[in-house]
This record gives sequence, structure tokens and C-alpha cells, in this order.
Amino acid sequence: MIKLSNSQRQYLRRMAHDLRPTAQLGKLGLTPAFIASIEQELNARELIKVKLMDFRDQKQAIIDELCSTVDATHVSSIGNTAILYREHRD
Repeated sequence: MIKLSNSQRQYLRRMAHDLRPTAQLGKLGLTPAFIASIEQELNARELIKVKLMDFRDQKQAIIDELCSTVDATHVSSIGNTAILYREHRD
């Protein structure tokens, strides 16, 4: 995971403002299929939004686990929507 400065976080939040959530985490949780879809989205784009539907109490723990699994950085959370960033490998 990349350590972002405050100005970088602000910039990424502005870039993510108009994005729609690309994935929704439902009651099944972090399944391998869900993680594979997040990997695919992060490979296509560097910045995505993920909506957490049924996990309001464990929201931060799930976001941390997801970020460590896909090697992404948690930029910000607004309500039940998390913004994730992973720089392209190339």
C-alpha cells in the first residue's frame, strides 16, 4: 500500500467524485469472485468506488482487509462507499 499525503488524498477524492461504485459488497462478504472483480477493476482503472451494503458495523475492518488483499490504498469513505486507489504496475 502507498502512503498518501493529504494533498494527494484530496486530489484523488476530487477525481472520484463523479465515479459510480464499480462493485457492491453484499451479504456474502469478501468472496474470491468479489476480490477477483475488484482486482480486474483496479487493473482497468487506478481509482474505484466500492459500496458496502450489509456491513455498516464492520465497515472499516472489511475495507482494511480488502485493501491488504488487493494491495490497494484506502483513500476515503463517504457513508457506505469506499474509494480505493492502486497505482498501475507499469
